[in-house]
Amino acid sequence: MSRKRIGLLAVFLPLALLVALYWLTPGLFVQPLVQANRALSDLSAHQVEVGDHTIHYLEGGSGAETLVLLHGIFAEKDHWVEFARPLSEDYHLIIPDIPGFGESTRLPEASYHYGDQVQRLRAFLETLGQGRVHLAGNSMGGGIAARYALEYPEQIQSLAFIGAPHGIDSPTQSEMERRLASGEEAPLIAESHEEFDAMMDFLFVDVPYVPYPLYQHFSEHAVSRAESNKRLWRQQQDDPFYMQHHLDVLKAQNVPVLTLWGDQDRIFHASGVQVLEKHLPEGEHRVMEDTGHLPMMEHPWRTAEFYRSFLESR
Repeated sequence: MSRKRIGLLAVFLPLALLVALYWLTPGLFVQPLVQANRALSDLSAHQVEVGDHTIHYLEGGSGAETLVLLHGIFAEKDHWVEFARPLSEDYHLIIPDIPGFGESTRLPEASYHYGDQVQRLRAFLETLGQGRVHLAGNSMGGGIAARYALEYPEQIQSLAFIGAPHGIDSPTQSEMERRLASGEEAPLIAESHEEFDAMMDFLFVDVPYVPYPLYQHFSEHAVSRAESNKRLWRQQQDDPFYMQHHLDVLKAQNVPVLTLWGDQDRIFHASGVQVLEKHLPEGEHRVMEDTGHLPMMEHPWRTAEFYRSFLESR
């Protein structure tokens, strides 16, 4: 065999092995891919004990002001990483796995109602020595953020709904609300990989690229937790419009508010923006074109620039 062929084999065989491992044993690549993505946003993983929960979180960036980003139901902290990238040079970032989700503790008998989550968030931020922060959330995270602002307005520099918040009764019924009304138990719980694929199509206009090992990991995690997720889903349905019932109180507290709501959100119809415009007229409310329920994932840079503009205008 010629030296040229030997050289080609020396290059080709390791590469072929790597490709085979990537597709056949994707679990080997999950942590390297996750850590590399976090590093690009100057974020690193930490954990802290808060009461009877271990809370995992990402922290990084630089700046005098702190942004706390709260994910939605059945989501996790890494869903914010691309969104955080253009913000990390100018802001200190804290991105937790909300208790009961992601890597944070989920206790079988614990309550994960919004009121309980607000108290855990308060204890978490106190443990980290945080004072006033900019609080932003998506979906469930938006509902928790709003309730936190209602209970602790002195701790909030601004409040942002990055994607539709849970807690607004949109004038036009959403597709998810129609599915629930028809008897479907929980459209955001996947009990198979096929249902996970369908859920991704439901959440996005265009599903963002996710490397195969990570996509498989997310799918397996969602399916493995399906039964447990149903309990948390039911808890989220208690007093579903608590936020809307207290918008006038939020207005009186003069907390600056930003809303970024996807025009093609199938979870919460974009007509909900009208409710926020009516009750929080001093806020900045924007409907994002060609966007679903998770703008920080579907259009991370554009969404981050809208958020930066809002922060700089305060």
